[in-house]
Amino acid sequence: MSNKTWLNSYPAHIATEVEIPNKTLPQVLQETTQQYPDNNALTFYHKKISYRELSTLVGAFASALQQSGVEKGDRVAIMLPNCPQYVISYYGALTVGGIVTQLNPMLVERELQYILNDSGAETIVIFDALYPRLKAIQSETKVKNVVVVSLQPTEHSFAPDIVFDEYLKSGNGKVSYVEIDAAEDVAVLQYTGGTTGRSKGAMLTHRNLVANVVQCIEFYQDDLNPGQERYLTVIPLFHVFGMTACMNFAIFTGSSSILLPRFDLEEVLNTIKVEKPTVFPGVPTMYVAITNHPEAEKYGIDSIRICNSGSAPMPVELLREFERKTGARILEGYGLSEASPVTHCNPIFAERKPGTVGIGYPSTEYKVVDLGDGITEVPPGELGELIIRGPQIMKGYWNMPEETANTLRDGWLFTGDIARMDDEGYVSIVDRKKDMIIAGGFNIYPRDVEEVLYEHPAVQEAVVVGVPDEYRGENVKAVLVLKAGKEASEEEIIQYCRDNMSAYKVPRLVEFRAELPKTAVGKILRRVIKEETSPKQTN
Repeated sequence: MSNKTWLNSYPAHIATEVEIPNKTLPQVLQETTQQYPDNNALTFYHKKISYRELSTLVGAFASALQQSGVEKGDRVAIMLPNCPQYVISYYGALTVGGIVTQLNPMLVERELQYILNDSGAETIVIFDALYPRLKAIQSETKVKNVVVVSLQPTEHSFAPDIVFDEYLKSGNGKVSYVEIDAAEDVAVLQYTGGTTGRSKGAMLTHRNLVANVVQCIEFYQDDLNPGQERYLTVIPLFHVFGMTACMNFAIFTGSSSILLPRFDLEEVLNTIKVEKPTVFPGVPTMYVAITNHPEAEKYGIDSIRICNSGSAPMPVELLREFERKTGARILEGYGLSEASPVTHCNPIFAERKPGTVGIGYPSTEYKVVDLGDGITEVPPGELGELIIRGPQIMKGYWNMPEETANTLRDGWLFTGDIARMDDEGYVSIVDRKKDMIIAGGFNIYPRDVEEVLYEHPAVQEAVVVGVPDEYRGENVKAVLVLKAGKEASEEEIIQYCRDNMSAYKVPRLVEFRAELPKTAVGKILRRVIKEETSPKQTN
């Protein structure tokens, strides 16, 4: 067993083990509404919604779902940018015992069709601009209830099934009680890319999600003011980090979420100036953009006290420059969809070690184990696989027993991430899970891109790698071998990818080769190609 050296960093008043309340997320919202009824729950441009109002809207949505025939265990898909309707739909679906299926609005038709079919969702709440994308594939899915959200008055070129405001009125005003087992019942299907080309739905229970918020609250208690914080929520709520670190965290503590549908630098800075957020969970590209703005200080960015950085490594120089300009502290952490998501963070209460993801959350145990046997702990400073155990770890993958058995072993989540731990328990992530690329905060799995490239009529072989980029973290690069007698240009390949995958996955660089390096049995050596295409880095 690990000797848990990280616990030595905890001061006496912060618990190393926390009790997880036996409650569901809708119960959390109810309790917060009772305690802070008039507190501002959501801000969306010029609209403000109190907790009392939010609770009423959630009840109306839940009633409408039940009138539509949605029952416990049914999957309700949400495909929206950050907006009040997202929060209302999410908590409304959970209130009736539904399972929220989070959908990235950037999914193209084939990706959308796969996740809808895999989850079996029959109800979807969707942004009006994405409605045609759904309609193109709806007949190939089980979706029958479609609720369309418009964020501004618009003339539609289509007749939506039902718009959100009308849907809210379609219930009978009552919500039939549904008994939910917080520990067993799944609240959210959080889809993560698959190296097999198939996305996997991480089953996160109510207890998993409540646990992760309780862990956050305990860990940050020295710098947290319940009922008073204002969260700048520009990380997408469909992303597990935005869902927990912004939406659920704010609701649990009676705080306010300032919702923005996308990261637009001027809009973000003007929002900071007007709303004066105190907490800003973000990804490094957001901090880069703000830091490099020549007049950032004029927007009052010093209102921000805490920044949680996740989803991609944080360059140390950027961290220091951002903190110099804002006076805020960036607490870099680590998490993954399968862990609801946060497991590690640099602490407020102890030494921060830039370049590491910090120490484990309360009630979180972790080890770095031998890459070969997956059992033997390696000594401090040596590389191995990071494995984690705690109440935030998923129940398993939706309808994927083999994947579940491979990832969850004896209660431990095998992350697939190569890491080292120092003698104080601080963890550094050294390599990516199964060659995942992180560009602009998005997780990109090379296999997903390669499968599309292999469908191009001129492509014989394809391998996709990430190459370092100062702003995005990494760029996607495709290295291709063309079929004999076939031709294709870089522009043609990129356009083909744009037509067949989400924009964030599209390669920005394309290289053509006569052959690719391979093993004796013909397996393409991705690591060799990555080393050849990446500039040599010095520590």
